[in-house]
Amino acid sequence: MNFVFMSPHFPPNYYRFCVSLNEIGVKVLGLADLPYDSLRPELHSALTEYYRVEDMHDYDELVRALGYFTHRYGKIDRIDSHNEYWLETEASLRTDFNVFGINREQIGRIKRKSLMKQTFMDAGIPAARGKIVNNIEEARDFIEECGYPVVSKPDIGVGAAKTYKICNDSELKAFFQEKPPVDYIMEEFIKGKISSFDGMTDHDGKAVFYTSHQFSEGIMDTVNEDLNLYYYSLRELPEDLEEYGLKTIEAFDVRERFFHFEFFRTDEGRLVACEVNMRPPGGLTTDMFNYANDIDVYREWANVVVHNNFVADYSRQYHCCYVGRKMNRNYAHSHLDILNSFTDKIIHHEQISGVFSSALGDYGYLVRSPQMNEIQEIVDYIHQQI
Repeated sequence: MNFVFMSPHFPPNYYRFCVSLNEIGVKVLGLADLPYDSLRPELHSALTEYYRVEDMHDYDELVRALGYFTHRYGKIDRIDSHNEYWLETEASLRTDFNVFGINREQIGRIKRKSLMKQTFMDAGIPAARGKIVNNIEEARDFIEECGYPVVSKPDIGVGAAKTYKICNDSELKAFFQEKPPVDYIMEEFIKGKISSFDGMTDHDGKAVFYTSHQFSEGIMDTVNEDLNLYYYSLRELPEDLEEYGLKTIEAFDVRERFFHFEFFRTDEGRLVACEVNMRPPGGLTTDMFNYANDIDVYREWANVVVHNNFVADYSRQYHCCYVGRKMNRNYAHSHLDILNSFTDKIIHHEQISGVFSSALGDYGYLVRSPQMNEIQEIVDYIHQQI
């Protein structure tokens, strides 16, 4: 099998996907714009060949690269990066090179929030009311229907970048004065906490692994209000979340992919669909999969790609929690205090890339315990401020 892995160096922990493919005999063909010597040694060992382009946004360069790989190794079997940023580019390349996976025709409804919303509703999954607004008059018509506050975000976007919470008419006017020249969808504001439904499907669209994470804050609020974030895996999934999560897989025809679906749990306890992401959840969440279940999800993904078989058993025996700290705070406890106080519960910690720091913080800790009260105690300790 020939697998073209785009930007195999980013995010930093994703090199493990290439390592796992290589270990089961796949030809892993790296494609990025970094010098080969700047890649970590584990990637050097895992890649059959590496093709450097000057600009990953130059589609002609990417086509030439894939043409070279095809000439050298034969038909390309897969193209992926597990990265939201490259989803559309990958879909175009798959279409042009006749490769299995999401193609140019399918990409719209998994990138455009307006089309996601329609797919949710067609599947009978509750979703927030929303519409594309082109001007302030259309926005006011929508607000008259659902009331303030509303949320306005790019119809195609990543995370909470350039997302606005609008609470009154003056903020509405300010939004249209600074609105970027792209389509924006306006949605009713749903008050509640985010619960995710995360996992992986096989070639036939069956969910071979899934779990859920509960977030302390929404990413929009975390970024806009500069909050500390933590989120943790559940050991038992609520029935309605499992039902809607599995229905979402079917509605979007998710095949041989990781997925990250977001739902709001309202104060009244009902679930409302937010959006779908056809890639692994961000940050260190793939590592959290492993720590919460004592599995190797990188290897299992490679098994699914090559053999259509998820081998590991998993039972969610631990809660695994990500705890981020932003260094513009005056914390009560130092990094060494944290490590010394919870030696057996802090299973990983690292500095977070600047690209993710506005949401995840500047430094992150992974905490593991079967007891949620123990997790919360450690979170409170890490976040305690003077």
